[in-house]
Amino acid sequence: MSFEFWFMLPISILIATIAMASGVEGATFFTPLFLLTLGLPPKVAIGVGLATEVFGFASGLFVYIRKRLIDYRLSGALLVVTVPTALLGTYLSGIVPPNALKAVLGIGLFAIAISFFRSPDHEEVKAINADIARGNHQDKSCLETAAGEEICYEVCNRSEGRLISGLGALFIGMVSTGLGEMNGFFLLQRCRVPSRVAVATSVLVVAVTALDASIGHAVIFVREGGDYMGAALSLLIFTVPGVIIGGQLGPMVASRISAKLLERSMGFLFVFVGMLMLTDVLMQQF
Repeated sequence: MSFEFWFMLPISILIATIAMASGVEGATFFTPLFLLTLGLPPKVAIGVGLATEVFGFASGLFVYIRKRLIDYRLSGALLVVTVPTALLGTYLSGIVPPNALKAVLGIGLFAIAISFFRSPDHEEVKAINADIARGNHQDKSCLETAAGEEICYEVCNRSEGRLISGLGALFIGMVSTGLGEMNGFFLLQRCRVPSRVAVATSVLVVAVTALDASIGHAVIFVREGGDYMGAALSLLIFTVPGVIIGGQLGPMVASRISAKLLERSMGFLFVFVGMLMLTDVLMQQF
């Protein structure tokens, strides 16, 4: 373990702030950074990206727990699928060739960019929430927030949700990202769960699933002789405190800038990084 990655502390604060403000997984930023800038092997980059993400999401998770916005029944139904599927993805990442992992990550970044470009704006989300509130559902789930507000809604096809989240978990195990975006698609756009509950519930599912996948990657490190454990620890001693700080700054930033502008900027960023990833793969083939 060394202090050669000291510069990752301010970078981690910035990334975590952006991630919590936009709702995207932190590893979506960290993994390409570790691969392209630091030149780490994919296994190390993905494992450290996941471990860092766990601390960042945990920092934000406590906020949602205090606000009592998490649907624990729904999150439990999704975690039953995402936890074992993430371990399967972790196992596959150990046998899939490194360039194939990079290609999957590059394509995944393009898919995430598209989700940002197609995401509903603030007014659309307000309209969706208002429509949900007017609905007359027979099978309701209700939450009472810390502020005393009752939020009622109906969770639609849970089997579809498990399938969609399971696919996201497979990718989070393989390339460290994808679950948050798949959860957002199912909960908000497909199932029309109120946005605050959808985000809070997704944060819990991603945090637990990422922890599960990061433990799986740590086991892989140990089994392979721990050759990369020193590099991983050298990164984590700076990225972990950075994302904890950024996890608290993100909500403040989100309240001061346009969510639509932030999402569009993230979309263009991920298109650019995805192109870099795929170009790097192609250059190594020739």
